[in-house]
Amino acid sequence: MSASYSPGDWVIYRKSKRSAAPGPRAQDVMAAQKGEKYSYVVEKFWIVDAVLPGNQLRLRTRRGKIHQLSSDDPNLRPAGWLKRFLYRNRFREIPTSPEVATPPADATNAARRA
Repeated sequence: MSASYSPGDWVIYRKSKRSAAPGPRAQDVMAAQKGEKYSYVVEKFWIVDAVLPGNQLRLRTRRGKIHQLSSDDPNLRPAGWLKRFLYRNRFREIPTSPEVATPPADATNAARRA
């Protein structure tokens, strides 16, 4: 069953990764058969930017990257109240729209005049 999402919702995506040295946020770490690499999962904290047709979501990261996923992806889930509280700073760092990252028009006009 997929959850219904709306723009501005906080979501958590469990991203699968592989490397020789998992980071401190790695979960479910499993060594490869010969032990040279590890596979693990990292939780990513994203905000729903837009709900698109065809059961698709456009998600925004805290650095402004955009991802498009299906809303019924098993690795995607809404952030519960405990995760929202514990990781509130990670979610607050995410700009909610592209206009947030651009400087105001007055600042650019003042820079041109100088």
